[in-house]
Amino acid sequence: MGKSKVQALISLLDDPDETIFNTVEEELLKEDVGVVDDLERAWEVSQNDVFQRRVENIIHTLQLKDVQSLMRKWIDEGGRDLFYGVFLVAKYQYPELDFNELNDKINALRKDIWLELNNHLTSLEKVRIINHVMFDIHKFTRSTGNFFAPQNSFINEVINTKKGNPISLCIIYSVVAQRLGLPIYGVNLPKNFVLCYLDDNILPQTPPLQRNKVLFYINPVNKGSVLGRGEIEYFVKQQKLAFQHAYFEPCSNIDIVKRVLLNLLFAYQNQKDEIKKKEIQLLMDLFKKDE
Repeated sequence: MGKSKVQALISLLDDPDETIFNTVEEELLKEDVGVVDDLERAWEVSQNDVFQRRVENIIHTLQLKDVQSLMRKWIDEGGRDLFYGVFLVAKYQYPELDFNELNDKINALRKDIWLELNNHLTSLEKVRIINHVMFDIHKFTRSTGNFFAPQNSFINEVINTKKGNPISLCIIYSVVAQRLGLPIYGVNLPKNFVLCYLDDNILPQTPPLQRNKVLFYINPVNKGSVLGRGEIEYFVKQQKLAFQHAYFEPCSNIDIVKRVLLNLLFAYQNQKDEIKKKEIQLLMDLFKKDE
């Protein structure tokens, strides 16, 4: 649709006739998120409350559709970049969020850790360095004030405040570790979320079931404490969970983003925010064909 037609449609958004408004809204919602700039400019110069409210609703719907489209593409391409996946979750709440700006902060953390690493260190020594830089120097920690707040699931908020829930801390930890070439991945443990450090000496010809051999587990919520399999088994028994291999093995990036969305769903349910709850469910529905 041409710019002049878009402008003409926007000018009709204050029409008192609901039929006309519904037609105009339907046409504008067919456009991509690029028309948001025009809508925002129109909102700024208007003094009409009805017009402004209608514009706000259309902008929000277009931005939600944009996130849905980007998330669907990320899933279809196999969810290769975990950090981009959780960025899209945050973009739902913060449409103007800049990926490159956020990515630079992760790379700065990576650089601080890289300066302390060398090839002669053992796996445990490398983890101790990550822990020191991330938790002692950068002061990342578990959010205790309002643990179930939605902000704990938005990666930009966690990076800026240095506070998050188990999965968001694990995401930052594993993304940075993998950018350093370290085989640290998420483990989708119910009622918690931990990381595993894989044996990077496994040869390609090793049978598939042995390729994901875990050396040890890491719990970023407890400043990166190292755990053995026995401690994970104890946790599973303590929580009265039926044994599943998935509780001990690395999960996919898609599984991690689904878990983040599930946490958000619970957070908005806890706040009795039905609108946001339904919108998060729309994002979760994108993953159904991947199950």
